[in-house]
Amino acid sequence: MQSTAAADGVRDPRVVVAAPNNLAAQAGARVGAEGGSAVDAALAAMLVTAVNEPGIVSIGGGAFVTIAPPGEAPVTVDGYVEMPGRGLPPQAFRRGTRELHNAEYAGGTSMTIGHGAVGTPGLLRAFEEAHRRYGHVPWRVVVEPAIEITRSGFPLGAAANYYLGTIGPELLAHDADARAAVFDEHGVVHPVGATVVVPNLADFLERIAAEGSDALFRGDVARTLVGDMAANGGLITQADLDAYATVVRPSATVQVADWTIATNPPPAIGGPVLAAMLILMDGHPADKWSDDDLVRWVAVQRAVLRHRAAELDVATDRAQAGQALLDGVLAGGQKWLGVAPSTAHVSVVDTDGFACSVTASSGYGAGVSIPGTGVWLNNCLGEHELNRTGLHTLAPGERLASNMAPSVARRPDGAVLAIGSPGADRITTALAQVLASFAHGGYDLQQAIDRPRVHLSRGPDGSEVLHQEDDVVLPPSIDLPIKKYPPRAMFMGGVAAALREADGTLVGGADPRRSGAVALG
Repeated sequence: MQSTAAADGVRDPRVVVAAPNNLAAQAGARVGAEGGSAVDAALAAMLVTAVNEPGIVSIGGGAFVTIAPPGEAPVTVDGYVEMPGRGLPPQAFRRGTRELHNAEYAGGTSMTIGHGAVGTPGLLRAFEEAHRRYGHVPWRVVVEPAIEITRSGFPLGAAANYYLGTIGPELLAHDADARAAVFDEHGVVHPVGATVVVPNLADFLERIAAEGSDALFRGDVARTLVGDMAANGGLITQADLDAYATVVRPSATVQVADWTIATNPPPAIGGPVLAAMLILMDGHPADKWSDDDLVRWVAVQRAVLRHRAAELDVATDRAQAGQALLDGVLAGGQKWLGVAPSTAHVSVVDTDGFACSVTASSGYGAGVSIPGTGVWLNNCLGEHELNRTGLHTLAPGERLASNMAPSVARRPDGAVLAIGSPGADRITTALAQVLASFAHGGYDLQQAIDRPRVHLSRGPDGSEVLHQEDDVVLPPSIDLPIKKYPPRAMFMGGVAAALREADGTLVGGADPRRSGAVALG
């Protein structure tokens, strides 16, 4: 799916957009062609994705936006979800939830859903802040493509069809409007390609275009959200909405070959874990992937993920713990190896050298929407892997842990890259494999995305399983339980990357695991 200006036949393109689906990629390209920056194009593409991948991601979730402005240090805009409950008595917590267990999705999934699993959503606040700082076109221009596809309806994609077909019947059991949008009269999810219209969402997006994120955080929609939460055991109060603010941080950086990679900094978990893995790969693979490289990759995952389970996931101060991980890996070098829901991503670069990487998540979805808006809400409080200390154990106002690692990179010759992936705990392992393959492994961008992947997972009890796509040949010295997947399995993530070469050529790479698409505009 690699794409260049010549290949796409676009004359003098300004941006290259890599997105989860073609409608999103085309939306970003359109905004870029209208004079938008990489940031404008990325936000437009993600807003479309938040509409046309129902169940996968929603504007009722959270997001991180990593941006590399030309000539400036990269920053990450943190608009992730927050623990709500300001002003509520102790007895209000640990209510309003139900457990969902599904043996089919992603090899077996357990989650907590319902009103009590909803965290304060920050995606719109983050997008507004990124646009305020780095946007080149009016905010309405960024939102318009999402309004248009919402009003006319959009074809249901394969990822959303699979997710809703396995999880949806139980997830949406108590949300009649959401069910009606994606299921037929027999309770069967609409087929891939069928037109879906989400009631009321286009009108609410019109309000976002006119009022900005205040359309959700202030006024009648906020009152409806807060009232619905109070009536059903949810925790979001008007005090939570009033207090929510984006945080703009310097991105965490790591050197990989001649690329300086900037990623999501602490207190997020994904960025430090990705950086640690890249450091410990130490230039491997040097030329394609050998047996020794695969052995090393498994050892790196085991070391970093064991540290994550023992330190990061349970840390009371994740910012300090994340920085300690990076400091320890840098200080210890290779000796350190001896230490025993769903997301969506968009990457954009433009001809000015802007790079923007956006990852957004609604967890697995709470099965709850804001009445009268069509906005599906997140269940981030109920993602077990991100709440290792249990349900509602964080203090109101605390950001939740996140695997998301939207990243940008620069090379001294002027090349610039934006890259990221969805995929829960596969985000960091997918990105590390692609970046190592591209930066020094002898693969071009699309080849690095396409090559088969290996992911190590750790259970709550410390058990380890190696997940591999079937076209990987593992050396016999790797002695771990193995679970095999078909080639290009959706489980292994959905990397989207956009590259501006040193000579100005725009190149995109999109993952066939998630029906990714590239567009120039």
